[in-house]
Amino acid sequence: MANSQRTQSFERPITLGIEGGGTRTTALLADSRGREIHRASFGPGNVRLLDDRALVRLFRNIAKQFEKPTAIGLGLAGARNAKDRTRVQTAVEKVWKGTPCHVTHDLEIALADFNSAAVLVLSGTGSCCFGKAADGRTAKMGGWGHILGDKGSGFEIGLRALKACVFYFDRDGTWSRLGERLLRTTGTNEPDELIDWIADADKHAVAELAPEVFAAAKLRDRIARDILEGAAGMLAKDAVNCARKLADQTESVTFVLSGGVLRSQPAFARKIRAAILKRWPKAKVQTQKHDAVWGAISLATLLIEKTEAPARPSKKNRATKGRAKPRSQQRQHNLSPTELRNPRSMNLDRLSMPDAVDLMLTEEQRAAKAVRAEAKMIARLAGWVAKAL
Repeated sequence: MANSQRTQSFERPITLGIEGGGTRTTALLADSRGREIHRASFGPGNVRLLDDRALVRLFRNIAKQFEKPTAIGLGLAGARNAKDRTRVQTAVEKVWKGTPCHVTHDLEIALADFNSAAVLVLSGTGSCCFGKAADGRTAKMGGWGHILGDKGSGFEIGLRALKACVFYFDRDGTWSRLGERLLRTTGTNEPDELIDWIADADKHAVAELAPEVFAAAKLRDRIARDILEGAAGMLAKDAVNCARKLADQTESVTFVLSGGVLRSQPAFARKIRAAILKRWPKAKVQTQKHDAVWGAISLATLLIEKTEAPARPSKKNRATKGRAKPRSQQRQHNLSPTELRNPRSMNLDRLSMPDAVDLMLTEEQRAAKAVRAEAKMIARLAGWVAKAL
């Protein structure tokens, strides 16, 4: 059922943002002023876990609840390469035929609204650090899955807790208080039963042990505190190494903390913040301020801006210059680029005052840099004008 009634009081064009993860997909419809029209949640949206038919089915379920958008931005887990993105674009075309879409992975949309160098530091069941420079270059540390990577994640914290308890049991012959917590959570009675439990457990079950580690650390459990200290240090190190690929250490970089573990454990987030600042003194560390799906909305909005920007005249158009065109053929949005809204400020109403000021200063720097790059041409043009006068 289309939601045409929902959109009547909102301004067109309307954009659809889709964020897909391993367990849930969030879809959001917004109007041209960035106001939320409708939001809904759906099943898993990891491209690597869905075949082509399942991907189309997911998009059709979304389309049933939303009015057809002017443009779509998608950030889906698992969309790592061109082949993945082509699969998604093909599925989108089957559901929203002819609608412009921007397809990327779920990490990139979290940084879509940043105009200067930024690094996403993600810790949930898994972990990853993803960075983007002002010029569009990207870098990544981690994201290799729970067997090869996921440093500082809920999974790794849970697994390290199990290993530490077993180690001290072998060495000292005593089962720790943290170990007792883990036995209760896993539903086992004896340490030996953990062998069968871990053999059958998936990564989510292991990650669910992490809250017990945090709870024990609050009670000053030495083993738990050592585990969390190490996890914070490793995640901070990955974040800084990611930033080094994009910026000089004398530059300011924003580090954005995100993911279920960092959202639910503020003390752990503070540890990571302190570790990042120690390694990158000019860092700005903040928690993610809004849902990543808004980044998908920003990408869709950029598509609309590009569509509305005036195209250069073709040879055919130049040849017929001076002839009056029928009104029906005249462009309705033939605006000068200076009259178009800056796509980087489309979410201005959602920015905090410090972020809005930072955006203003960044844009001034970009303008000055662009003018400086054309200084010789500007001087030449000024000379021609002076001679003409």
